[in-house]
Parts: sequence; structure tokens; C-alpha cells
Amino acid sequence: MDKEVNGVIINDDGELLVHEDSITQSTQMTVEELAILQASKDAAKFVEELRKEITPNRVATAGLVLLLLLGAIFSTWYWVIPRDSVMVETLYMQRSGHLVMSEIHNTGSREITDVELLVNFQSTDGEVLESMIIEIDAISSHSSIAGDDLEMLIVGHTVWDNYVIAIDLKYIDHEGDLQFMLVTHEVGDWAWEEFRDRN
Repeated sequence: MDKEVNGVIINDDGELLVHEDSITQSTQMTVEELAILQASKDAAKFVEELRKEITPNRVATAGLVLLLLLGAIFSTWYWVIPRDSVMVETLYMQRSGHLVMSEIHNTGSREITDVELLVNFQSTDGEVLESMIIEIDAISSHSSIAGDDLEMLIVGHTVWDNYVIAIDLKYIDHEGDLQFMLVTHEVGDWAWEEFRDRN
């Protein structure tokens, strides 16, 4: 008569008996385990081969090539591709009155001509208290214009009131078209303010 000892079936002679269902289940488990084991071995082999191929020098070289490529793309956009970009930078300070300084930046890749910049310092009612104007024949690409002609000191007006800085820029672009920009900024709440206006 067969008996079970510790989950194992043994016959009267003490021989180990295995049921057919146990063999099928055991074989299926083994096949799944073997598949997982084989996949793990394949992954480990792939990682090992990849580790041999990827060295610190190759990673550094790839990073350098990527930086050079990005630099070339940016340089092409900045220096070569035709584009217009003009910015007027204006600084307002309260120093022994009111100080207004402006600078014209041609950050585009083409020259602009017949440039005229008018900056008015006026009351909030529109009364012009001081103004400066500059006319320039041409500003080459990637260059700026600044200097004494673009600075004005306004004295005799209280620093406790608010005022308006009106910026009027006109120029001829590379295609011969008149471009203009007119912006206003209210100042006086702060003793130092900076504005960057793009066209």
C-alpha cells in the first residue's frame, strides 16, 4: 500500500512514486524557470558586451561632439542666417535728479541704416521735460551704439513723482523697409529701473 511521507509518495518497498500530474507541473515550472534563466543570461551577456563597447573616453568624445554640434547650430543661427533683431536698452536712475541712459543693439545678422532714436522724459500728463535724439547712418550687425549723446540728466523735478520715458526708434532694414518702435515706460516708483525693448 502506498503512503505519503513528508509530501513524497512511497510504496511498500520504500521506492519513490511520482504521479503523472506532478511530472507535468514540475516540467512546466522548469520550462518557465529555464526561460527566465535564459533571458537573464542573455541580458547579462548584452550588458557585458555593451560595457566593453562603452568606455569613458567614448562617452567623453560623444559629449564633446554633441556640444560642438549644438554650438555650430547656434552659431549658424546667430551669425549666418539672415535675420533682423534690434533692441533698445534704457536705464533710469535717480541721481541728483533723473538720469536716463540708452543704448541701441543691432543683434541681427544684417546692417540697419538711417537709424533715429528719440527718447523723451515727460510728466504723466504728457508734458515733455527733456529729450535726446540721435541719428546714425548705419549700425552694422552684432554691434551697439552708446555714448554721451544717449545720456540725459534731468534736474529741477522732484524724485517723488512718477514720470514717463517715451522711446521712439526708426530705421531702415536690409530690404529697404522702414521699421519703427514706439514704447513708453512709467518710472519713479523705484530709484533704479532697466528696460529692454525689442523690435
